[in-house]
Amino acid sequence: MTPNEYDKLAIDSVKKVAPSVVSIVISKYLPKIKGVYGMPALPFGNPFMFGDVEGGEKEKVKVGGGSGFIVHPDGLILTNKHVVFDTDAEYTVLMIDGEEYPAKVLSRDPINDIAVIKINAKGLPTVRLGNSGKLELGQTVIAIGNALGMFSNTVSKGIISGLSRSISAALGTGGEMEHLRGVLQTDVAINQGNSGGPLINLDGEAVGINTAIIFGAQNIGFSIPINWAKQDLEDIIKHGRIIKPFVGLNYVMLDKKLQKQYTLPVGAGALVVRDHRPGAEAIVPGSPADKAGVKENDIIVELNGEKVLEDMDLRDLLQKYLVGSEIELTVLRKDKNLKLKATLEERK
Repeated sequence: MTPNEYDKLAIDSVKKVAPSVVSIVISKYLPKIKGVYGMPALPFGNPFMFGDVEGGEKEKVKVGGGSGFIVHPDGLILTNKHVVFDTDAEYTVLMIDGEEYPAKVLSRDPINDIAVIKINAKGLPTVRLGNSGKLELGQTVIAIGNALGMFSNTVSKGIISGLSRSISAALGTGGEMEHLRGVLQTDVAINQGNSGGPLINLDGEAVGINTAIIFGAQNIGFSIPINWAKQDLEDIIKHGRIIKPFVGLNYVMLDKKLQKQYTLPVGAGALVVRDHRPGAEAIVPGSPADKAGVKENDIIVELNGEKVLEDMDLRDLLQKYLVGSEIELTVLRKDKNLKLKATLEERK
């Protein structure tokens, strides 16, 4: 393929997808300030600002922005959960032609950084969803989004740098952290505001949802594999919400290093243990795990006969099963090997 043919593929892919990429404006009603003035002569950074809050009055203020892309002609839009995380905010979708629509958050994925929002419109252009399971290292990908919340439909091109990464990212502004496994790493230039926009291949198919960057690093971005979102969309269409199985455990995945450090009997599995948060519990009271008899410091080594390997996460295995499924957990408890049965419930 000549450079010109390669460029034409990229250009055609962007043309296919761009009409379906939207900007998401985040607004809140904040106390109205009057008589704002400052002290610009101060030598350090930004000046101090002063003003009086008008008696009980509030005004609608834009507090952030993100991206999304239309996946159903009747107004279903995929984005990141952290873009629409604030339940007190209002969300407005801005189309490529400047048309604006109020948006409703239909559902936020309780496991992954995915959300589905909806606008009241029909016959919209949609993005075709690809297969993220077929991506290869070095494959060309293109990110489209609302860069820095100001430049809509900004296009960046790069390659897939990693296929299964684990990251921890801040969710919203409240300091809550989300831990994501199996995400795509790219060298595409992803900026604030790109979050929720599509990562596409040269066939014009969405293969990921741009989700995170590492501040201070260059050419390192992360995207949610699009295959994760397909099940969420099916749930929305069938049930009106995203449904995920829940077992009710806090755990740490083991490896050979942890086995040696804590003199454990195995170097793979899920060690049931509470986390560092005050009041945290290893097993959620009344949960399927609690009813099954799982105890703190148990090590789960198999789920329905499938071994929990060092490079796995128990959560990934659980996602293979539907709510209401009965599962069998093989558990090491001191010198005993136990088989415990639990019925999965819906995660709230």
